[in-house]
Amino acid sequence: MKPLINVHGPTNDSARNNSDCPHVVLPEEVFFTISIVGVLENLLVLLAVIRNKNLQSPMYLFICSLAVSDMLGSLYKILENILIMFRNTGYLEPRGTFETTADDIIDSLFVLSLLGSISSLSVIAADRYLTIFHALQYHSIMTMRRTVVILGVVWTFCTGSGITMVIFSHHVPTVLTFASLFPLMLLFILGLYVHMFLLARSHARKISRIPRTNMKGALTLTILLGVFIFCWAPFVLHILLMTFCPNNPYCACYMSLFQVNGMLIMCNAVIDPLIYAFRSPELRHAFKNMLFCSRCQWKC
Repeated sequence: MKPLINVHGPTNDSARNNSDCPHVVLPEEVFFTISIVGVLENLLVLLAVIRNKNLQSPMYLFICSLAVSDMLGSLYKILENILIMFRNTGYLEPRGTFETTADDIIDSLFVLSLLGSISSLSVIAADRYLTIFHALQYHSIMTMRRTVVILGVVWTFCTGSGITMVIFSHHVPTVLTFASLFPLMLLFILGLYVHMFLLARSHARKISRIPRTNMKGALTLTILLGVFIFCWAPFVLHILLMTFCPNNPYCACYMSLFQVNGMLIMCNAVIDPLIYAFRSPELRHAFKNMLFCSRCQWKC
């Protein structure tokens, strides 16, 4: 794997020798199992929205975008495990042309997962802002057609950026760009939250008349954002340390936990669908119909 997203942890031997911290290794079976669960859960979210017309709204389409991002992150680990298995059994030539090409494609999925998550959370934040402060004009502003266009632009940008980052992953500016997207997304959403708070103070009566579902959606976004930061921030910090202080013993000590940080990323894909189900009665009902009474959907 390239240095930008090497999931096997730091490969700098001198850094390990300068640190007294043992390299933490987690079983690949655990990664694989969590990744499978993440793919299945997020696939369930997508199927629920596709099969239920009452869920086909801008908000749930944006949630589907986040589910696709999570699913790509899980799929990345599954494909990587398969690639490693073929290499260890002798079916692939180590560092051969096919493995290098497959490696780049799999790495692109990982970067695309992060970019898609950042973009989806930002779009969801903007959508929640509109539902709260432009509730009367919301349906004329955020039409289904505009939603599809927004998602098309977002994923075109993410795909192009992801491929570019993998191609130029050995360059420091690429690493800085990759890492800077994380705080930029936080600043954007924080700016929306500050603006929402200031408007809420000056329009207290108006806010009190806002439908509960709109405020609940904003709280759901806050939970999703908190989980995303908790799961992805350690990895972003690792990338920065690996780039700027790979031989420092303190940096090496933190980098010895890299597989734990990778596990957190995989867990994010598992946790998000649970948040959707817990916070949304409509999705919860759709899951119930799909899992327990697909043949008697209208009777449940």
